[in-house]
Amino acid sequence: MKYLSLLITLFAISLYAQNTCLTCHKGIEDIRDKNSRMMQEILKVADHAGYKGNDCIVCHGGNPDATDKETAHKGTVTYFKTHKGPKAFYPYPGSAWINENTCGMCHPKQVSAQWNNLMATEQGKIHGALWGFGAKDGYNHSFTNYGGSNPDPHKRLGTETYKKYMEALAKKEPQGFPKTTKELPPAPTAKEVEKDPSLSVYTYLRQECLRCHTGGKGRKRRGDYRGLGCASCHIPYSNAGLYEGNDPTIDKKEDGHMLVHTIQSSRKVKVQIHDINFSGVSVETCTTCHNRGKRIGVSYQGLMETEYKATFDEHGNPQPKLHTKRYLHLTEDIHYTKGMLCQDCHTSNDLHGDGFYRGANLGAVEIECQDCHGTMDKYPWELPLGYGDEFATNPKQGKPRGVAKTLPEYLKQGFVPKDKGDGYLLTARGNPFPKAIKKGNSVVMYLASGKTVTLKPLKRLKLEGQISKEGVVAMGEIKSHIDRLECYTCHATWAPQCYGCHVKIDYSEGKQNPDYLAASKAHKNGVTGEVHDLKKFLVDGKVTETRSYLRWEDPALSQNGEGRISPTIPGCQVTLTVIGKDGKALLQNHIWKYKHLENNGTIEIAKDGVNSIVMSPVHPHTVSKKSRSCESCHASAKAPGYGIHSGKYFSDPSKTTIVDLMTADKQVLPKQVDEQIPATPNLKYDYSVMVDEKTGRQVQTVGDHWKLSQALDNETRAKVDRRGMCFSCHKSIPKGNLAVSAMTHAAQMAGIKVDKQEHANILHKLLNIGAWVQVLIPLLIGLVIGWWIFRRTQKRKDRS
Repeated sequence: MKYLSLLITLFAISLYAQNTCLTCHKGIEDIRDKNSRMMQEILKVADHAGYKGNDCIVCHGGNPDATDKETAHKGTVTYFKTHKGPKAFYPYPGSAWINENTCGMCHPKQVSAQWNNLMATEQGKIHGALWGFGAKDGYNHSFTNYGGSNPDPHKRLGTETYKKYMEALAKKEPQGFPKTTKELPPAPTAKEVEKDPSLSVYTYLRQECLRCHTGGKGRKRRGDYRGLGCASCHIPYSNAGLYEGNDPTIDKKEDGHMLVHTIQSSRKVKVQIHDINFSGVSVETCTTCHNRGKRIGVSYQGLMETEYKATFDEHGNPQPKLHTKRYLHLTEDIHYTKGMLCQDCHTSNDLHGDGFYRGANLGAVEIECQDCHGTMDKYPWELPLGYGDEFATNPKQGKPRGVAKTLPEYLKQGFVPKDKGDGYLLTARGNPFPKAIKKGNSVVMYLASGKTVTLKPLKRLKLEGQISKEGVVAMGEIKSHIDRLECYTCHATWAPQCYGCHVKIDYSEGKQNPDYLAASKAHKNGVTGEVHDLKKFLVDGKVTETRSYLRWEDPALSQNGEGRISPTIPGCQVTLTVIGKDGKALLQNHIWKYKHLENNGTIEIAKDGVNSIVMSPVHPHTVSKKSRSCESCHASAKAPGYGIHSGKYFSDPSKTTIVDLMTADKQVLPKQVDEQIPATPNLKYDYSVMVDEKTGRQVQTVGDHWKLSQALDNETRAKVDRRGMCFSCHKSIPKGNLAVSAMTHAAQMAGIKVDKQEHANILHKLLNIGAWVQVLIPLLIGLVIGWWIFRRTQKRKDRS
């Protein structure tokens, strides 16, 4: 009897320790390795809640004592109603709407910061659209997805140095660092648009642009499947959105599911999919959102969108659409080729945010290329804080930043290498970089993928003679390159350029498309409206988009918000057509004009105003070791802002083009004629033209977020533009000159062919001879004059 009682007790204990959720979900992957510290913390919470061994309830809640699905997925464990943890059954525990009760139990700082980061607020995207539709709020970044205010300044994540840096930056650029924001206005009705067509911007934003924020799950399209909130990044989804794990309750043919039920995060966290283990957050996870606008995610992978369907598979099927586009595979970013994930450069504050609003990417990103690579004269730790992040037109000066010996507590939750070397590198804004350490005169990077990379900074490469002559000239001898240019201005050899964003918003057919932002806000227990039924959120109007043309080679240049010269691509070049409820155009191919454009006063704007279409300074994320050629900037009309081949190939777009039977003097003969290319009234130039070459005035917006964003000023363009240099010699070579004729004749007699190398040798000799002549002649003249003065002085002395 005694033994029977013991057996019954042991059986009861075994039941108590059993995860009853696995009765149905047997085979589902552990959310984290059972031996990991994170899982041990999760199991402690389950133990406190009275359900030892049941890690599921800690994130999902629910009723583990139930014997049927419906009851199991209702309510939650009584313990969590009075303690931290889920307050109901949460199908999506990473959702931003409820993750303070789940992820926030262990990561409260990251979760509290999430609502004010760019991936949640989409401030930059909203402001860019508002600018293109009439600059409704000027330079102020007043609107976000949800509205709100900054927390107490002491709660900003980061070191004290970083906090002071950001406070100073916010005072310098207040329009880009608002303290409070307003919630984006609702989508207008067709009747409201009749009165003010510019209100259609809210339809445009809500139907198209605002699908990617972390408060919602996005759209069901190949390549766009992802999770909610924390799961947007930390749960893997394949392009197809199909589950490939072992939970028998998840339909493996139904899209919209995670690939496996496992968190992906840092170097120390392994995720197993079939027979492969990996660590870190896959680049493809980031590209579920970063494939539009600046397109930095797909560009990093070398993907450039195309209108064409090539190539064909073995069954003759054309290339499938990815993110609703088709692609060419161009040169990948060298960091991607070497196995670096997005998180290897971008910090916790870059991604999670520091808790405070910032208007656009430059306000959020705290890293610069020089933070790891340094310059040819200084190692990264010898540079001052703020170098490359000046928000001024002069390079930052100051004492060396050194390295950090300790980390803020919130950074210790990620991967921290055991070997701290000589210390952690510092970002340009003063936060330590946990995965990058100084070792002597090298940088050791502990990549999220598990690789360890040793990097030689530029100064060491120069000292060891490992930089090419071209590199030494470009980065060392031409000081203005290092002082004024971003590193990627030369090293990003291509960038996606989508010229002309032709937007049509048609209100003639009632409610057509969903309001993704409204759907994301209709939530219950972490499930947003868009997850299940978008039809409930249809609003008036239907948005369609197209473009004029695509390019990728040699992007133009402009001055970015940091005051440095940067690659520049079309941003929101909105050319708007609004169709009213009666089917007639309220606006047709419309571009707004602004009479006033805020900048630092070094460039004039066109007399009739600057167009609202925007060219955006950008880091294209297409870095290569070999830079773009000198000629691509200095022998180009496009680089200084005059447009592709000075825009000379394009006819006046402000005039309608008709193609039909006509006389030699272009009188159209038929009565029934269609406009082949309807006019864009306010567009006098090609979309690639930032500056009128004749007047030197800026004709379209260049960056709409930061005070220093603008086209290159007159002085800078004069330095960049070296077109026509051949004529400076060949046009002025004197005809009939005896020496020139003799040299030419001798070369012909000797059979010397003036190829590229010989031409370079001749120029080298001419420059040397010319330089010495210009130096020696004044010197000789000076010596003669000096000798003459000396002789006169001596004669006077002799007479006396």
